[in-house]
Amino acid sequence: MKKLYLYLLAGALISIVALGWVIDIFNQQTAPADNSFAWQSKLISGFAEQVSKVPEAKRQALTEALAQQFEVNVAFKQGETLAMPLELKQQMLQPSGLVIENESVYLLKTNATLFPDFIELEWSPDTPQAEYDVVLTLLFYGGIGAILWFILSPLVKRLIVLNTAAKRFASGDLSARINKSHFTYIGDLENTFNRMANQIEQLIAENKLMASSLSHDIRTPVACLRFGLDAALEEHDLEAVHHYLTRMEKDLDQMEGMLSSYLAFATLEQKSHLLKPQSTELHPYLKEILLQMQPKLHSNQLNSSLDVAAEIHINGDLHWLARAISNLISNACDFAQQQLHISAEQQPNCLLIHVEDDGPGIEQSNWDKVFSPFFQEQTHRNRGEKSYGLGLAIVAKVMDWHHGYAKVGQSQRLGGAKFTLFLPCKEK
Repeated sequence: MKKLYLYLLAGALISIVALGWVIDIFNQQTAPADNSFAWQSKLISGFAEQVSKVPEAKRQALTEALAQQFEVNVAFKQGETLAMPLELKQQMLQPSGLVIENESVYLLKTNATLFPDFIELEWSPDTPQAEYDVVLTLLFYGGIGAILWFILSPLVKRLIVLNTAAKRFASGDLSARINKSHFTYIGDLENTFNRMANQIEQLIAENKLMASSLSHDIRTPVACLRFGLDAALEEHDLEAVHHYLTRMEKDLDQMEGMLSSYLAFATLEQKSHLLKPQSTELHPYLKEILLQMQPKLHSNQLNSSLDVAAEIHINGDLHWLARAISNLISNACDFAQQQLHISAEQQPNCLLIHVEDDGPGIEQSNWDKVFSPFFQEQTHRNRGEKSYGLGLAIVAKVMDWHHGYAKVGQSQRLGGAKFTLFLPCKEK
């Protein structure tokens, strides 16, 4: 939005300055010359010359005759009727005369013979200049409006696109998104909308998948419970009944663990706003995570190695990032044969963390599915006692919270699976 504010402010200032400068130049070019009363000066100079040649008693009559003959408002005035300093009166001797502007324009002219008496020419000024000023004012504000329209039209178009996408999304079209454009002032708002739409669509899909998976997976323990209960009711041997009840207890434990895992994943999204970004050195951070995973590594008789440069730092919510990395290590422990390797590399604007193992790997056709909730490869049997396909889904969600992502491939080093976390970071 800062981009929008800057464009609006810059557009308004540029339009005002530029239009004012253009109109000022145009006004100067079309303004009348400084000698606006050239013909009046010549006319009144001729009158003063004619009047000065007649006796003083006839000057008034001659002036009236000239006024009638030339149809101008000219009069002969006595010097003492003009109340102004002598310096101003002497300007009437100049070729241009003395100009006094009020509601009308008065041009006073005399010569050495007439002075201090003088001839006064009165006329009303032309008013086209007022209309001309109105036109310039209209052009000025019209120009500002045109420039602002040119600047704001892309904003209006993008707002229409945003409004259309929002209406489509609200009507149930969860695939509605805003296509990116370089000519937009609200790129951040559009990206936020797309991200919100992605999260809502993902959340709805996960809820549907969780409901479907839960209804499917819970049938087996429920059926086992029904079978064990019927068998226990029909059995008269107390030892056999105890055996059935023990099996039923295990089925209940499985159902409880399943429901607990599903509910924990369902409420995971509510914790996304509780992230607390921090920064720390990556090598001791990963070393501590490996130390916490050591019991599982030891129980599976696995060796681990860590290859991280000392100068690399990690930024984000260290608790949840540790949860994601621990899930990757735990997943590698479930499938590795003897070895797993953790490494990291710093790129200009991204931190990459790799977790590799020497297990059977993951089928390439499933690379895009392994991070989906409740997905488990049918060809692999997990060493873990309880697995509901949520560990990698949590990894993907944590990375999404950090505006990054996770992907899987084949390890060139160990031959098994290779999981990579892409964590954005600011370029130094």
